[in-house]
Amino acid sequence: MSPLESIFQEFIDAIQTATNADEFERVATRLTHRLGFQRFAYLRLTGETPMLISSYPKSWTSRYFQLGDQQLDPVVRRARAEHALFSWGGEASALAGNREQRRFFDEATTFGIRSGITVPIRGGFGRMAAFTLATGDRDVHPGRLVADWKDLLQLVGLYFDSHVGAKLDIPSTGKLAASELTQRERQCLAWTAQGKTVADIAVLVQIAPRTVVFHLENARRKLGAASIAQCVAEALRRGLLS
Repeated sequence: MSPLESIFQEFIDAIQTATNADEFERVATRLTHRLGFQRFAYLRLTGETPMLISSYPKSWTSRYFQLGDQQLDPVVRRARAEHALFSWGGEASALAGNREQRRFFDEATTFGIRSGITVPIRGGFGRMAAFTLATGDRDVHPGRLVADWKDLLQLVGLYFDSHVGAKLDIPSTGKLAASELTQRERQCLAWTAQGKTVADIAVLVQIAPRTVVFHLENARRKLGAASIAQCVAEALRRGLLS
């Protein structure tokens, strides 16, 4: 197991035991530090009241919501519009955007939030969230990490969102019994959870690649997931692959 895989496995084990916002914050903070970042933030924007679990300075988050910066924040706006993980920050961001956005980045930098990586998360019925790792260190360049860490960080964000939703009573798409997924759907999801590609799974299960895609898409639809990665995270959270 590689060091990165070890960090991810520790995170998966720890998040199973988290039952409240403080415990979720501790689990994510440890992961953040082990990955070389300084801060994390999970922001859910559904309905009128935003939900935030983060290790950002409280003085910053209080000001953020008082000023309604969730409407201005270029990172949140990008997370609303995109589905793929992305990096942000640095000198380019400080110079980009309108006057208010430049003011926003200048203030964020004073609180030690200079650059980072954000995972947009889509749920059912218009639910939107974002999981972010951030740093104030000029020597950390998140953009260089995205290619190597993309799959892992995508799963981290989805795991965090799924478990927060289950433990903190955030409305979800509903329950699904394991029997409602077919054996083939569970097999294909289980192999995907282990990092296997469609081609790999086709060989392992002895079916055509297009049939693997068919089963994965059926499972995604049944679980109400926006992507196969989210489907895997949701299936694991619900214990459908054990």
